[in-house]
Amino acid sequence: MSYAMTMLSWSVIEYSHKYRALKEYDHTRELIKWGTDYLLRTFNSSSTKINKIYSQVGVGRNGTTPDDHNCWMRPEDMDYERPVQQTTSGPDLAGEMAAALAAASIVFQDDATYSKKLIQGAETVFDFARDNGRRSRYSSGNLDIAQYYNSTGYFDEYMWGAAWLYYATGNRTYLDLATNEGLPRNAKAFLGLNDLFYPSWDNKLPSAMLLLTRLRIILNPGYPYENMLSQYHNITGLTMCSYLRQFPVFNWTHGGLIQLNHGQPQSLQYAAGAAFLASLYVDYMNATGVPGWHCGPNYIPASTLMDFATSQIDYIMGENPMKMSYIVGYGKNFPTHVHHRGASIPSDGKKYTCTSGWKWKDSGKPNPHNITGAMVGGPDKMDKYRDVRSNYNFTEPTLAGNAGLVAALVSLTSKDNYGIDKNTIFTAVPPFFPNSPPPPPPWKP
Repeated sequence: MSYAMTMLSWSVIEYSHKYRALKEYDHTRELIKWGTDYLLRTFNSSSTKINKIYSQVGVGRNGTTPDDHNCWMRPEDMDYERPVQQTTSGPDLAGEMAAALAAASIVFQDDATYSKKLIQGAETVFDFARDNGRRSRYSSGNLDIAQYYNSTGYFDEYMWGAAWLYYATGNRTYLDLATNEGLPRNAKAFLGLNDLFYPSWDNKLPSAMLLLTRLRIILNPGYPYENMLSQYHNITGLTMCSYLRQFPVFNWTHGGLIQLNHGQPQSLQYAAGAAFLASLYVDYMNATGVPGWHCGPNYIPASTLMDFATSQIDYIMGENPMKMSYIVGYGKNFPTHVHHRGASIPSDGKKYTCTSGWKWKDSGKPNPHNITGAMVGGPDKMDKYRDVRSNYNFTEPTLAGNAGLVAALVSLTSKDNYGIDKNTIFTAVPPFFPNSPPPPPPWKP
């Protein structure tokens, strides 16, 4: 959830002019605030020191006891016990929460009181993340979390959270941390591992390095940051190379969908996130007058990368062998058996219990309600899609996946022209060099 809010905020910061032109600016801010208000309630955000975060509500233990997996009920009808997980050690979760709150503080900088509240919360939760005594993964040893939201590390969240806090506050200590050589080393950022090339709620490296590359190519801070920023820039270029079909890094389906998660289910969320990063990198290059970049000895025009981003979103919207839009409510042929409790249960005035709702989960009839705009998990590696509600690998939408889709769509739309807002993200960033002295007085003979 935190990652979804960060991605939405990033897209608003870069493309607020497009959101305004589409008349979605206020709506998107409302969505972000809904998320950040929730996050602020999961820890003591009014304090400067905390010792726990409420990290998850509900469990799915696949037994006979009513829980979030066993029961099929409308959310407003849920009446079974939902245990709350407390995290007393979780730099991964806390780092992402800090990123979400810090990024949102830039979105809401026109509301000084709320923006300040977000920054305070971000700094508090990031201090928790950096506490030496709390450095173990938030999912470690907790099957109720690890079974569904297992974290593989936290050094990427340190880089990501520190970068956003630097932009939100202008405090150089956060930039010092984001460019500390220990972070990419421990995160294995420079090893060229395929699994670290694509963004997800568990892997912030490509997003964090792109975000910091933005600083290098637009503000060019120089020493002492140039060495690490140039390496982030280089890896960002290699990441973009990996998305191009001409280089055999990832497999592709015959229909043209990149298989970033190696043919595993629910691949659309990763393709959408990569499309956003690719489109954004093109806009960064365009904003600085750079027409392309190198992949080894090959010079690649920026337009080639934009073609990749467009192709993935076009696939999601219907240009695929199934001729199906994977966005509910878009196009003539879209999923109608979405794995979603609220959408699948009719508004018939009846309250269905934990198990009596199963008949709606297992029903072959289309959902009585459309969860309009939701992107489902998507097809398999053979471009095949089964619109079956009980098969969540095909039909389940996710918060993080949809945030990436929204970001990609607003980046790619030509509404109100292309391009980013170069300066808003730097509002709190002080100049890197001393102000130039005043010019000498005019020479008089």
